[in-house]
Amino acid sequence: MPGGLLLGDQAPNFEANTTQGRICFHDFLGDSWGIRLLPPPVCTPVYTTKLGRAVKLAPEFAKRNVRVIALSVDSVEDHLAWSKDIKAYNGEAPTEKLPFPIIDDKTQDLAILLGMLDAAEKDEKNMPMTARLVFIFGPDKKLSILYPATMGRNFDEILRVVNYLQLTAEKSVATPVDWKEGDSMMVLSTIPEEEAKTLFPKGVFTKELPSGKKYLRHTPQPKVTLRNQGRDCPRSTVNRNMPAADHVFLTIPCEHLSLITAWVFRLPCC
Repeated sequence: MPGGLLLGDQAPNFEANTTQGRICFHDFLGDSWGIRLLPPPVCTPVYTTKLGRAVKLAPEFAKRNVRVIALSVDSVEDHLAWSKDIKAYNGEAPTEKLPFPIIDDKTQDLAILLGMLDAAEKDEKNMPMTARLVFIFGPDKKLSILYPATMGRNFDEILRVVNYLQLTAEKSVATPVDWKEGDSMMVLSTIPEEEAKTLFPKGVFTKELPSGKKYLRHTPQPKVTLRNQGRDCPRSTVNRNMPAADHVFLTIPCEHLSLITAWVFRLPCC
């Protein structure tokens, strides 16, 4: 299982060749949020469907001021050929142009830098394969999710996570179970009642509980100003009222990799 980046680490900067030309990673991100997808070698069935879904969701990522980039241990030429398959899978004309670049990492230098080689999965040459990772980058904030090779990721959930990260980077709120965009948010229990009234002018609604404690407080979803702001997006907006993160390991019976790693933000109960 790779070590690599941890929650709160700054993404390393690097230069690389991609299907859209040579980039400097930090310049590519600019002041946008970013999602980096780390697929296996080209032309794998599961990841063809994943990148196809990412292509279809490109307008949704753009609405959220999110730049998407993929990285794979193959050449630019291989990636351009794979792009045609991805477009064809989506029922589109098989062209080489995707709405996001794919990084050429045929030397695996970036895979090593990011700690994304997985000794538990081997290719036909018995060499470690790259772990299937999603990194979501925001100002001083990162979320990484690790999947087994045979498990297709849920891009609707990735969009939901982006919505959450952008909200909590700016507002002192948390999300209840099964929260969706537009649902009410939970006011952090660390915020005093009078301050909450000022922070949330749409109203704070408290659930009466047998304990008498007033920690279950909801408010309509606040407006986010980070989206579509381009270079007006602040670089450092870590919300100091946010509680600590729990690192959750789920064991999944799998012939290959048996761990899914996710960062789950914990709402204090009282």
